Amino acid sequence: MIQINSIYKSFEDKQVLKDINISFENGKTNLIIGQSGSGKTVLMKCIVGLLTPEEGQILYDGRDLLCMKKREKKALRREIGMIFQSAALFDSMSVLENVMFPLDMFSDDTYRDRVKRAQFCLDRVNLIEAQSKYPGEISGGMQKRVAIARAIALNPRYLFCDEPNSGLDPKTSLVIDALIHSITEEYNMTTIINTHDMNSVMGIGDKIDFIFEGCKEWEGTKADIFTSTNERLNDFIFASDLLKKVKVAENNAPKK
Repeated sequence: MIQINSIYKSFEDKQVLKDINISFENGKTNLIIGQSGSGKTVLMKCIVGLLTPEEGQILYDGRDLLCMKKREKKALRREIGMIFQSAALFDSMSVLENVMFPLDMFSDDTYRDRVKRAQFCLDRVNLIEAQSKYPGEISGGMQKRVAIARAIALNPRYLFCDEPNSGLDPKTSLVIDALIHSITEEYNMTTIINTHDMNSVMGIGDKIDFIFEGCKEWEGTKADIFTSTNERLNDFIFASDLLKKVKVAENNAPKK
């Protein structure tokens, strides 16, 4: 579990995060949603240590990131997997070499064992046949799956995904969502996803936190969304007429 306690973050005279308190649970896909500029990306950067808040605690299973020394932070990074908005693969490396990269950086295993682990991860995302290809030779959706394989190479306890469906078509987005969700459950990871994708929210949102102007405005599950009376959340989620009709239908459906 990752626990965020009273986080504040400012840039010069602009306060971006204000008293954020959130718990991200093990074995669940925890989604952070909000409009552009709401502070959700800054929050994720604080959680992974790319930014340092002025106040608060960031607890990784009770260990406070903000109190860690350099060696402790390095050890924690071995427990973290990252999937970036762009797949962020190395163009000059093969698919297999990209997945091996964190193993080469952090693992003491033999080269043979590192290759076996990377191939296992590629097989897990159904891409073992592409191991000798280069990123430029595969589709955007396949690149995201390679990024997932690389993110789980070190068998992380914590997985962070920044807009993992960005630039993907709806069908491929569903494949990526399902893959992230199943891997989260399989490895009992604490997965945190920043997203604008309402299909992700409704499809894999085990726990959802809505950020508005730097504050946590709402928290709940995807089922709770349909009964929410929070006007800001409703304006954000049900911006399309289709989703508004879905909410009306859900609220008018006979209770079981």
